This record gives sequence, structure tokens and C-alpha cells, in this order.
Amino acid sequence: MIVNDNLLAVNPFVQAYVQSDLLGRAIFLGLILLSITTWIVLIYKIRLTKNARFLSETFFELFDQQRHHPLNVTHDLLANPYLNLYLKLKKYAVDLLQKNQRFGLKSETGSYLSPQDIDLVGAHIMTAISVETKVLERHLYLLSTITTLAPFLGLLGTVWGILVTFAEPQLMSAVGSQGVLGGISLALVTTVLGLLNAIPALIGYNYLKDAISSFEAAMEEFSSDVLSSLELQYRQVDA
Repeated sequence: MIVNDNLLAVNPFVQAYVQSDLLGRAIFLGLILLSITTWIVLIYKIRLTKNARFLSETFFELFDQQRHHPLNVTHDLLANPYLNLYLKLKKYAVDLLQKNQRFGLKSETGSYLSPQDIDLVGAHIMTAISVETKVLERHLYLLSTITTLAPFLGLLGTVWGILVTFAEPQLMSAVGSQGVLGGISLALVTTVLGLLNAIPALIGYNYLKDAISSFEAAMEEFSSDVLSSLELQYRQVDA
């Protein structure tokens, strides 16, 4: 217990917090809150993105095995972006097939989808891809905000610490320059905390943006693949 107390006593972060005034401690707590928020968002979004990609790739394998029946793919997977896109595509395609059948637009082999129908389904799917991308990007603004806010909050702590140190002439006369330097070094701890918040937030934000952008391109490729299978199966065959 004595060793732990000694370690805490020489820890610059603990010392800076203990010797800070009310505003200084509020800045410390704000930086700690930003750090907690950063890691919660990072862990949650990274797991969400990786899980979405894994389930989507699994669904694509199922679809690839049943691509000759693009509207009858069976699965037992949890919800994922590929599955959501497929279900929406299937809904639009079935609605168009039923409409064409009601209006007598069918061939000897059954109702079909015209090129205009395929383009209409494709437009709906592009909108669905945008929705899925927004779901994956939700809360990413927190990381970009922390990247900008944390260094400024740390700088505020530094400036406030220096201001407090030089605003106490009694302390300067009593302990000399060493006391002033000590106060400045304690103030700089807040800048360190600000950078420790901003660096992982910036790296995580850029990583997630790149991963989501790559996955968005993969969703577009998957949608094009499904549309191609749908067109091959339900296009009108000229006699």
C-alpha cells in the first residue's frame, strides 16, 4: 500500500490534478470523459464494422450458391448490410413482377422485368446503400469532434496553469524559480492528456472512414451482382 501511495505521489497526472484549482480539475475531468468516449466509440464502431463485413461476406457466399434463383435465397443469418440490401431488392423486384403480371406484361415463361424496371430497382438499391452507409457512420462525428476539441481543452489547461502560477507572487518569492517551473510542468500535463485523446481519435476516425468507404464500394458491387442475376433470370427473351 505504501509503494502504491508513493507511485501515485510521483505520478505527474495525479500531482497535477491534486494541485489544481476548481477549473483545472474540471478540465482534467473533461479530458478524462473525452478519453472514455473515444475508446467506447472506437471499440463499438470497429466491432460493428467487422461484424457487418463478416456476416455480409457469409451471406454473399449463400447467395452465390443460389444465384440462379435470385429471389429465393434461403438463409438463417442475423441482419447485415448485404441481407438488408437483398431484402429490399427482392421486395421491389417482386412488386414490379406482380404489377407487370396484373397488366399483362408477361411472356410465355411468366412475368418479366423490363430494362426500365431493372434501372428502377437499381435506383432504389443505391438509396438503400446510402442508408446502410449512414448507419455504419453513425456517431463517427464524436471522434472528429474529440480530435479537434481535446488539444484545445488541453491547451486551455496549460494556459490556465501558467496563469495561476504567475498570478501568485507569494509562491514565486517563497520557492523561487523551481516552484514556477514545477507549476508550468504540471500545467503541461493537460496538453499531454489532450494529445493522448486526440491521437487515437484521429487514427480511429481515419481507419473507420476508410473501412466504411471500402465496404460501401463492396455493397455497390454486391448490388450490381444481384441485379445482374435478376436481369438474367427475369428479362424478356425475344422470340
